[in-house]
Amino acid sequence: MSANDDCPVCRTANIVCTKWTVLIIRDLEGGCARFCELERSLEGISPRTLSLRLRDLEKEGIVERRQYPELPPRVEYALTDKGRDLLPLVEEMRCFGDRWLADGASAAVPA
Repeated sequence: MSANDDCPVCRTANIVCTKWTVLIIRDLEGGCARFCELERSLEGISPRTLSLRLRDLEKEGIVERRQYPELPPRVEYALTDKGRDLLPLVEEMRCFGDRWLADGASAAVPA
């Protein structure tokens, strides 16, 4: 067992720092979304990768999958309470990007 196993930052990073994961959480901030809506909003993600990320987030209790008994079948994804607790992290990333990375800027000190 490493020291990182007990570190809450490391454990959180192991969940949210895989490619696309934070963007999926960002896109679910507004409420439910269907798979095809997420796929459209995440330009460049493959359907397989999106499916795997959603499944991982569901296993972690961050996203819930809602399946409706309709024809054709309808499935929506939404953040759980645990997932919504990550939204301040996403907002801080947005603020950091606005402040430090706007218009392709490097890590220069803002005026």
